Amino acid sequence: QSRLVQSGGGLVQPGGSLRLSCKASGIYLHYYAIGWFRQAPGKERESVSCISGSGASTNYSDSVKGRFTISRDNAKNTVYLQMDSLKPEDAAVYYCAAERDRIRTCLMTPLEYDYWGQGTQVTVSS
Repeated sequence: QSRLVQSGGGLVQPGGSLRLSCKASGIYLHYYAIGWFRQAPGKERESVSCISGSGASTNYSDSVKGRFTISRDNAKNTVYLQMDSLKPEDAAVYYCAAERDRIRTCLMTPLEYDYWGQGTQVTVSS
């Protein structure tokens, strides 16, 4: 069983919304920054958003800024990615990842992350 279990993917119409969840087991998520990444067919994996361990700092890629919102509920050991105003270009497999001992900041790169979720498909119809 994965230490990060994702849910919330699916099919949505353009302009619609989805909320992705990333729930940790076996680790205490409040010690970790969380990043969201996505990979579309034929494309490289790209950074989407991240949130620091404390929740005080967030970052977004230019392509999703203003449409996506990352948040965390450490009491539930879960991080969320709220995706609004979805576009066909947002369709991809989305992954969450956790980086140990990053409390105040987060990194928009996959290189330093320690644990990864299984991925979940987001499809936006057109």
